[in-house]
Amino acid sequence: MSPAVSAPAVDPELQRAQENAVVQLIAVPPVAEELAAEFAAAGHRLYLVGGSVRDALLQRPVSDLDFTTDARPEQVVALLKARRGPIWDTGIEFGTVGTKRGDYSIEITTFRSDAYDRVSRNPVVAFGDSIEDDLRRRDFTVNAMALELVPDGQHRFVDPFGGLAALAAGTLDTPATPEESFADDPLRMLRAARFVSQLGLTPAPRVVTAMTEMAGQLSRITRERVQAELTKLILGQHPRRAIELMVDTGLAEDVLPEVPAMRLAIDEHMQHKDVYTHSLVVMEQAIERETDGPDLVLRLAALLHDIGKPATRRKEPDGRVSFHHHEVVGAKMVRKRLRELRYPKQIVDDVAQLVFLHLRFHGYGKGEWTDSAVRRYVTDAGSLLDRLHKLVRSDCTTRNKRRAAALQRSYDSLEERIAALRAKEELDAIRPDLDGNQIMEILGISPGPLVGKAYKHLLALRMERGPLGHDEAVAELKRWAADHGL
Repeated sequence: MSPAVSAPAVDPELQRAQENAVVQLIAVPPVAEELAAEFAAAGHRLYLVGGSVRDALLQRPVSDLDFTTDARPEQVVALLKARRGPIWDTGIEFGTVGTKRGDYSIEITTFRSDAYDRVSRNPVVAFGDSIEDDLRRRDFTVNAMALELVPDGQHRFVDPFGGLAALAAGTLDTPATPEESFADDPLRMLRAARFVSQLGLTPAPRVVTAMTEMAGQLSRITRERVQAELTKLILGQHPRRAIELMVDTGLAEDVLPEVPAMRLAIDEHMQHKDVYTHSLVVMEQAIERETDGPDLVLRLAALLHDIGKPATRRKEPDGRVSFHHHEVVGAKMVRKRLRELRYPKQIVDDVAQLVFLHLRFHGYGKGEWTDSAVRRYVTDAGSLLDRLHKLVRSDCTTRNKRRAAALQRSYDSLEERIAALRAKEELDAIRPDLDGNQIMEILGISPGPLVGKAYKHLLALRMERGPLGHDEAVAELKRWAADHGL
């Protein structure tokens, strides 16, 4: 078993000089200084800790402040009550008390030196007496740094496990051995992948080894917790690297098993090593097309758009490979997987619909679609149309520059058709020329199934022929009614 991390021996005077230099890099918010003064007046120490310190060193925006202290939870509550601010004590059994000051959400946790039962991920909480013991129990060395806040401003940087050096080197390692750390809380393995995506860090070899050997333990974690980490991972700056790490270590088999399964399927154009690699490229290209920040729905759809291919793979008589209706199968698979991960219904519906529609454009050919077909394309996409544009364009990963240019021109043509129809019609809200009340009044019928059938008939005419106008719609409705013996 690999040993725990410890910081290399350094001359005390040099170490103090280095710590002073680091302190100058950390912008301490005034609310943190105020809290430190309050705790010091009550005889307690207060440390800014974990992600708050890491992100400050990386000059990333910090809106949530995490602190640790030698004060016991009831003492923390008493101190906060003295200021009459809001207090959240839902985590008090784990030593955590929350509050809010200004724009900052704040959590203050008593020093801990927990033990874990290694069946669940819940610790047997034990309060500690030193900052070093508290930092030793944390997940990664880059999160095991602290800044002791001293009222006179002479703050002290605490880094017993070399987190600063690891951050500078871009390395992700654990204070204890990775085996101990992941056995305590298997979710840390997925957090490792998340930090690869968010921070661009590279896991130490021993971390990768432990993740690979212990990947099966991730099944101990609730799907809600897994989904939260996966979402942050997908929305990070380097999701491809993180997903590759998950696949290589086996974590993906528990989280998104359909993704590694795509390695078994060569694509139908025989141009890519596997559908898995193609899907990662599509996700990267979709990210490049984002205009309003990270888009979870678009990124998930890009990653998962071809997951139906392994199940529909067929070898044709001419030796080529086909994946007929993989978009239909894939949409069903997406729904099942995202529901198991407890994603909200809207996200499940949107990602599945994008997967279902991502091949529709390929029937466009050289612009032979009728106006009716264009209307249906827009109507079926609904509010997802802009994302569908980005997904379809990103799905072109061919190395054949001439073919790629032709595909992009063809989609340009479709978008121009959509814009032209939108200028003439209310394309984004296509509905029949008559509503349900008008249908009932004209036909003299009461609410019921017939109203719905008449409505669908008029909607189909609207899709096929465009706006009919009131008089023509009435005539068509009466013709339909006569055909149905009304």
